Amino acid sequence: MTAVRKLSEAAEGTPPPRHFLELMDFTTPALRRMLDLAAAAKRRQVPGKPLAGKSVALIFEKPSTRTRVSFEVGIHQLGGQPIVLSAKDMQSSRGETLSDTAQVLSRYVDAIMLRTGDVNRIRELARHATVPVINGLTDISHPCQLMADVLTFEEHRGPIAGQVVAWIGDGNNVAQSFIQAAARFGFILRLATPAALRPPQALIDWARAEGATIELTEDPVTAVRGARCVVTDAWVSMNDEGTGGEGPNRHNLLAPYQVTEALMRHAAPDAIFQHCLPAHRGEEVAAEVIDGPQSVVFDEAENRLHAQKGVLLWALGEG
Repeated sequence: MTAVRKLSEAAEGTPPPRHFLELMDFTTPALRRMLDLAAAAKRRQVPGKPLAGKSVALIFEKPSTRTRVSFEVGIHQLGGQPIVLSAKDMQSSRGETLSDTAQVLSRYVDAIMLRTGDVNRIRELARHATVPVINGLTDISHPCQLMADVLTFEEHRGPIAGQVVAWIGDGNNVAQSFIQAAARFGFILRLATPAALRPPQALIDWARAEGATIELTEDPVTAVRGARCVVTDAWVSMNDEGTGGEGPNRHNLLAPYQVTEALMRHAAPDAIFQHCLPAHRGEEVAAEVIDGPQSVVFDEAENRLHAQKGVLLWALGEG
């Protein structure tokens, strides 16, 4: 889309861009529509090249394997052009405001994905962009990951509504997106975390007010008992590195929360194990679990590609 066309559309009062920032921003039908588009893309039932002629800026202020490759490949497969930018390559690293960056990129590209450590940066980008902004990860959430997780669960075990999902370990950004997902997709979420590493109470209160069943415990066995899905994440996330979060105290707190074969035996007999990766065998999960028959982590990783296609198609109105 040319800058001239965008200026013309702005003058005509076009609808606001379809940002994808947090799961809580959407109704259940809207999220379901994105998952339907993801499933169709995975089955190669999306006709033609719906993003032909469109460009998407992918901005990485945090390193990435799955997010970068899945977005790049997904945009290519839909016929679009990904433009990968690292923070050090951009003038924002030398003081240009995000407002200016948003307004300039909006003249060049049709959507922007940002992966950052500070949620306020993506919120500011979205306030000033006139094209869709997609959350590729922040310090408080990872909604693209959750779309892939729900897609993966339902491929293996059917509708997730009413099922029990157990989160074990740190109440980090992925855990916080699981809380939002529980409210929107209707599953029961049990969180087993050390008291010092629980997710924010305000988010839990929001989810419960939305009708979600959120159960909190410090006992992994209590959380896992009868669960159809057991989920964990690295004990030291990128948001903790360099802040003292990687120290021995965190590992001491989380040592009782390793997902082991013994812990998985308390889950439902057909329970699956999920992990967003990268994983650290022998820390948050035993090798026998992540490499065992209950693990779906590589299906989950593949589904980042398809889930993000669904988000892109929805955001760009191509669904």
